[in-house]
Parts: sequence; structure tokens; C-alpha cells
Amino acid sequence: MRVVFLEEVEGTARTGDVKNVADGFARNYLLPRKLAAPATDHYINIAQAKAGKEERRQEKVDEEARERMLPKVAGKSVEIEVRVGEQGKLFGSVTARDIAEALHAATRVELEHRQVDLKEPIRELGGHEVTIKVTRNVLATVTVNVVPVGGLPSEGVAETESSEVAPESEGEAEARTPDDGMIEQAIVEQEPSADANESNEEQIEAESENDSVET
Repeated sequence: MRVVFLEEVEGTARTGDVKNVADGFARNYLLPRKLAAPATDHYINIAQAKAGKEERRQEKVDEEARERMLPKVAGKSVEIEVRVGEQGKLFGSVTARDIAEALHAATRVELEHRQVDLKEPIRELGGHEVTIKVTRNVLATVTVNVVPVGGLPSEGVAETESSEVAPESEGEAEARTPDDGMIEQAIVEQEPSADANESNEEQIEAESENDSVET
């Protein structure tokens, strides 16, 4: 059946659109709810008038959103904590509703989860760029940082610490070990010289002679 839409039906058509739809869909859903009507000249004129009025209303909504809401949302960054298991895998996922609530807490801007253009839930840690439909024609990009509850998991911390304290390479170990020449020099410096020994012996003999004379 060919119908003209008198109201917007999300995912199907906007006000004023003329489309062919299944007969059952038209008779059981669209026509009883006055969302559409048979595509006669009379109903097309009515639908076009409503479409013009809706377009002007949408322009006002868009302008207000650009002035008041867009500066608060565009470019913002929010952090969402999640529980993480082994190898950084998330327990569950981050949904559009989670993001809408986090943005509301950060910006005080009321958003429905349907305004978060998320193709599928986020299941990985890190930063993710997400598009927000402030209105139908006004879009903003935000960054969603997904982090573990309480910071990095214990395994991640252990790996980080082990990487920071790396074992010495063979070259570093050799640099820290004194060579044979340095060891010999140290031994020589510690041993008394021959001249010093002779001087000590002469001093002892002189002291002995003095003692014998006094006696």
C-alpha cells in the first residue's frame, strides 16, 4: 500500500514522506494510529504542511542545542570504571546507557541512551571516541575512557614493575667488574714498599744501640 506519513516513525519514515509499505503494516499499525494515511492529494497536502511546521520547529531546537548544549558536551572526556579479569578482559561491557549517565554526571546535560550513537557495547579498556546526537542535526564527539576499578589489575602491575627493574646486560655486568690490572694495583698499594721496610729496620737498630749505651 502507498501511504503518506503524517508523523515521523523512527527507522521508517519522516513526516511528509510517501512510501510503499506492507498492507498489514499499514492497516494494523500505521492507519489506526494516524501515523500515515493513503497517499491521496488531500492527505499529501496535509502531510507536507505538517512537515514544514516540523522543520521550522526542528531548526529552533537545533539552534538552541548549538548554543546551550553543544559547548558542554563536544570534546568532553568521561571515565567509566569496570571490573576486569585476567588478561584485561572486562566483566560485561560499557553500554550506551552507561555513557549517557557518565556524561550527565560530568556535564549535567540530560541525554537519553538513544542519543549515544554506539553501534555495539564497548568491551575493551582504553579510550573510545563516541558520537552523541545532541539533536537530530547536531552531533558531538566525546571520549570515553574505560579503566579498571581501582587501577591496573595485579598481573598488569607485576608486569609493569618487572619491566621497570630489568636485569643487567652482560655489558653492564662487565662494566661493573674491576679488571685484573686494577686488582693488582690495589694489592701493590696495600703492601709496604722495600724502602719503607729498610727504614723501619734501621730505626729499630738505632733504638737498640741507644738502649745498650744507657745501660
